[in-house]
Amino acid sequence: MEEKCCPLCGRPLGAVNIDRHHLIPKTFKGREQFDIHKICHRKIHSVLTERELLRAYHTWETLRAHPEIQTFISWVARKPPGFYVRTETSGSKRR
Repeated sequence: MEEKCCPLCGRPLGAVNIDRHHLIPKTFKGREQFDIHKICHRKIHSVLTERELLRAYHTWETLRAHPEIQTFISWVARKPPGFYVRTETSGSKRR
């Protein structure tokens, strides 16, 4: 059986610190959810607003192409699957 990988960073998901991400935010009636590392999920929401996610970043390809997300993916690629540290949230970023 093939190990499930995070759709953002490509690392194996593992069994801890897993969240679910809506490519189209729930606020805008998005229903489909994807398993993703908690740290990857927090990073997405620390960089982009829900409106930005809806308008321009609602695919894994566009998310991975964002410069700040690219830098994050390069950094997190060397971490084990269950790795987690807090990241700033979009609310604190936008002040």
